[in-house]
Order: sequence, then C-alpha cells, then structure tokens
Amino acid sequence: MKVRIDPERCQGHGRCYTLAPEVFGEDEEGYGQVAGDGVVPSAGERAARLAVSNCPERAIDLIEEA
Repeated sequence: MKVRIDPERCQGHGRCYTLAPEVFGEDEEGYGQVAGDGVVPSAGERAARLAVSNCPERAIDLIEEA
C-alpha cells in the first residue's frame, strides 16, 4: 500500500502526521507530507487508514498495490 497527499487539497490540519507519524511528516509550513517514497510499512497500515479517514479535506489518497 502507498499513500499520496494532494497538495492542492491539503489545508495543514496536521491530523495525518499526528495519527500516523511513521507514514507522514510536516513541511516547514505545517502541511502534511508523505515520509519517504509513500510505501506504508505493514505495521503502519492501520494508522495510515485512520489518517486517511480523518483528513477533513480528503487530501490523502490510499493506493492499494496488487
């Protein structure tokens, strides 16, 4: 699984990096950004899904890989 943040929709609420700090970080202005290459470690999948569902702007896309 991978995640992606749409910078056009992100408003910097910070829920993603608060709920899943192993998957997301923040930039210098407080906007969420994906850590690394966006691949979610298996241990972080639940937290990533929680972050996706709690983003008020729906700015996080979850990409399921086959």
